Amino acid sequence: MVEMKISEKEQKHPVNRGSSAISLLEAFSLLWEKKWIVFLFVIVFMLLGATYAMWVRPQFTSDALLQVNTKGASSKSTKALGEMGALLDLASPADAEIELIKSRMVLSYVVSAEHLYLKSIPIGFWNRLMHREGRLDLDSLYIPEKIRMEKWFALAKDENSYSVIDPKGREVLRGTVGKVYSVEYAGDSLVIRVNYMDASKGQKFQLIQGSPLKAERALLKSLKVSEKGKQTGIISVRFSHRYPDRAASILNTIAKTYLRQNVEMRSAEAEKTLEFLEGQLPGVKAKLDSAEKILADYRYSIGSVDMTGETKAHLDKEGQLQRQIMQLEQERQAALRLFKEEHPNVQTIVKQQSKLRAELAQLKRNAEKMPLTQQEVSRLQEEVAVNNEVYTNMLNNIQQLRVVRAGEVGNVRIVDFAQVEQSQSKPNKSRILLASAVVGFMLGVLFVFIMYMLKNGVKSASEIERETGLSVFAKIPQSRNKILRGHRHLHHGEPFVLRTGEDNVGEAFRSLQTALTFLMPNPEHSVLLVMGLIPGVGKSFVSLNLAAVLAASGKKVLLIDADMRRGVIHSGSKFGLADVLLGLATLDTAVASKHSENLFVMNAGKTKLAACELLRGDAMDKLLKEARQKYDLVIVDTPPLNLVTDAELICPLVDYSLFVLHYGRHSIEEIKETIERVKRYSDKPAAIVMNHCEREPGRYGYGYYGNGYKSK
Repeated sequence: MVEMKISEKEQKHPVNRGSSAISLLEAFSLLWEKKWIVFLFVIVFMLLGATYAMWVRPQFTSDALLQVNTKGASSKSTKALGEMGALLDLASPADAEIELIKSRMVLSYVVSAEHLYLKSIPIGFWNRLMHREGRLDLDSLYIPEKIRMEKWFALAKDENSYSVIDPKGREVLRGTVGKVYSVEYAGDSLVIRVNYMDASKGQKFQLIQGSPLKAERALLKSLKVSEKGKQTGIISVRFSHRYPDRAASILNTIAKTYLRQNVEMRSAEAEKTLEFLEGQLPGVKAKLDSAEKILADYRYSIGSVDMTGETKAHLDKEGQLQRQIMQLEQERQAALRLFKEEHPNVQTIVKQQSKLRAELAQLKRNAEKMPLTQQEVSRLQEEVAVNNEVYTNMLNNIQQLRVVRAGEVGNVRIVDFAQVEQSQSKPNKSRILLASAVVGFMLGVLFVFIMYMLKNGVKSASEIERETGLSVFAKIPQSRNKILRGHRHLHHGEPFVLRTGEDNVGEAFRSLQTALTFLMPNPEHSVLLVMGLIPGVGKSFVSLNLAAVLAASGKKVLLIDADMRRGVIHSGSKFGLADVLLGLATLDTAVASKHSENLFVMNAGKTKLAACELLRGDAMDKLLKEARQKYDLVIVDTPPLNLVTDAELICPLVDYSLFVLHYGRHSIEEIKETIERVKRYSDKPAAIVMNHCEREPGRYGYGYYGNGYKSK
């Protein structure tokens, strides 16, 4: 797994792997790599969805069906009313009827009749979550106005009795179901009547005397009214409630209230029309009597007049037109009580009247050709016939309106009453779980991509080599074992490559060992400096495991922890680097064999002096010269370059340098700046190791390592 040089393909087509843009194939590969994170999101959100489904109180939905007869009342009523039935047919379109059902005129009565402004809410977290809440229905509740907004409670004593608790926690009264109780409280009276209770002993309920107006608005919000089909006149009314019997009862009250008010409205209209006609009847009768007397007097004065067939036909036609005009006038007067003069219904009647009047005027012009005696007789007979027709029609209409008023005929009927529904409509647990799983999956995917985008550091070895001029010798894969990676206390124990069977990690260090032979032509008795740009890149991990691999190959290796501030590599000796530099210990007393016969470790030791002051003298140079003579290879692990200058002070004393980078965490500018700063102190050969490498989306395995060699 050694990347000696940039491949030919990457030389021709350099790719910036640090870019946050990924292809569709890379996205799927990334999701598959992080599938457990997405799965965790799905599980968590499904648990949240299940908890929500259990927490929400069940809802039961009932429905009722109404029919609005837009053509008038029932067929029997239409026959009884005759022509006046059409005159009184004031049915509104279905949309208007829907608005009437949802009007305050209907809902305010329902709120009062069903006591919807009185509430008793069960209290108890676990009872609600496990759906073991009790029920308490109120018929009457009056709380003194001064303390109405405070919390009142009812406590179930047994199956049939309860007590009322005031806001201070005192018991105000004890009562039984079905009885009205009134007690003096705060200069007023507390009144309560419970008509039904189904609760276990100790169940607590909060009592609320709410506002009827708010109850109306809540009822309107939960009421679903719609027309079934288009212009069918069939109206569906749906309502949901926690208790199925209450849902059916409230819905039936709405239907009956709307039906009753519809009948009362039509009866009131009939009453108004009847009053108007009865007031006009004496005048019409007087006009008829006067016309008959005038005709009789004229006949007496001229004697008998012979009427030809043409004259009779003319007379009949003129009388028919007069009756039609009069009938339209009655319809216009009725329409004006509902609409303005500009309304299309009124204008249609006016146009029909104008047409008939034009035709009547033409008949009158034709009548001028008849003898004068016949013209006068025809005119008087026509007037008598018209007045008689008007009087007869008015009598019939009065009789029909009296029938309407007595029979209370409406244009609405209840087709289906609401029934008690046994199965709940809400919450739909399966739908909630499915939605929770989808939301969890989407958020998990979003989280994975956000985390990927946040790692906006350089990830491409070829880019690093191209920009810095240094070779990337190895890309150490991130261990799949989260317990074994990145923990400081693990440096106490056996190196990672010796105690795990992860081939990718072990092979990466063995490849690094091979690559170092190219960096160090004369590796015997050399000093290798391992540096990291920032904390957490894993330089101590690389140092320890590289030393273990080299020691396993037969080399005598000394690993020195030069981080005298926060050393993490332990040897078991009570002396360390700081003690040697202070002259308190020798190389031999500070070094201890560890993990294998060829691996020796010197810990950082402890000192009250500044570490940089110890490193500025000749003590470190003497120590490294002595170590060269006794060991095949010395590896020095230093503090982070961007925090302290310790590594820069040691650089001139070593033979080779190894920069450890964290995959995807450093920008190329940061890498270049740090390497250039180190080069000012030492021109010794250097190379780069990338640690914590993740499998790149869209690529198989950890195939990053040089000369075309890829892990399969």
